[in-house]
Amino acid sequence: MASLTDLVNLNLSDCTDKIIAEYIWIGGSGIDLRSKARTVKGPITSASQLPKWNYDGSSTGQAPGEDSEVILYPQAIFKDPFRRGDNILVMCDCYTPQGEPIPTNKRYNAAKIFSHPDVAAEVPWYGIEQEYTLLQKDVNWPIGWPVGGYPGPQGPYYCAAGADKAFGRDVVDAHYKACIYAGINISGINGEVMPGQWEFQVGPSVGISAGDEIWVARYILERITEMAGVVLSLDPKPIQGDWNGAGAHTNYSTKSMREPGGYEVIQKAIEKLGKRHAEHIAAYGEGNERRLTGRHETADINTFKWGVANRGASIRVGRDTEKEGKGYFEDRRPASNMDPYVVTGMIAETTILWKGN
Repeated sequence: MASLTDLVNLNLSDCTDKIIAEYIWIGGSGIDLRSKARTVKGPITSASQLPKWNYDGSSTGQAPGEDSEVILYPQAIFKDPFRRGDNILVMCDCYTPQGEPIPTNKRYNAAKIFSHPDVAAEVPWYGIEQEYTLLQKDVNWPIGWPVGGYPGPQGPYYCAAGADKAFGRDVVDAHYKACIYAGINISGINGEVMPGQWEFQVGPSVGISAGDEIWVARYILERITEMAGVVLSLDPKPIQGDWNGAGAHTNYSTKSMREPGGYEVIQKAIEKLGKRHAEHIAAYGEGNERRLTGRHETADINTFKWGVANRGASIRVGRDTEKEGKGYFEDRRPASNMDPYVVTGMIAETTILWKGN
């Protein structure tokens, strides 16, 4: 007798060349992930082999009911850690039937920036540190916290081990391995300062792939938390008071920054970012003002400052970069719920294309 688990884990490659492609897209809030599956002939080695598809945009807040069709364009493929075999996850972006990107399609503009010859020549690298909080289902309160109460103050939890300090490691490790399996360039994980909060890092990734990889890593995390019965929160300040918020620190370098004399290029880039501070903050995530208070390892939202090894700065330059005279810097302003397409594209546009007037 086959069990439900046996059937879920059936290896289809024994009997068919058909595979399952899970099409993933971003919904109307700009942070909600949606997906649906279709059967295609495998194996698939490139997104260009896949057909476009459509969905009901009136059900995701992206189209009116009387003209509800939104078209999915496959853009990047990853191995599916849930179905395994030759099955795939497909990151898509969204268009009207006439071929216009819909307003919530932030990938389109980012791809334009990254395909600009001046940007492409600089081979922009990103390393994104995605912080997130795991919440108890139904009570909107971090896992490991007493319901309606608080754990001991921050201090013992960061990168900690132990049942009284680290909460949700099974979810975190499952996610780590699933991302490596999928082909996401995940470079590490750690427990964060607030209990119940964790971080994973993706990168170095070049150009548009940084956004694709963060979105698919978020999707995989949503699926794993669904299986574990916990809730994923990307809120930048899930708990008010003397608790760290959640960010998505974005490490960045260009070819010029990585070569001898790069430190000067870094300083000029930071100067440009300072001049456009307000525009960047406006695009760096919802509710970020609750996080960027000047406390808990942040710079105040209205202040732009940079420093070497300063975690209370808007932009942090590492000691190694200063010493070697080349390398990368870290933009500490993006919130955990930022859109990586928006943030990576904007950083490249400001530092490479913008003339700084």
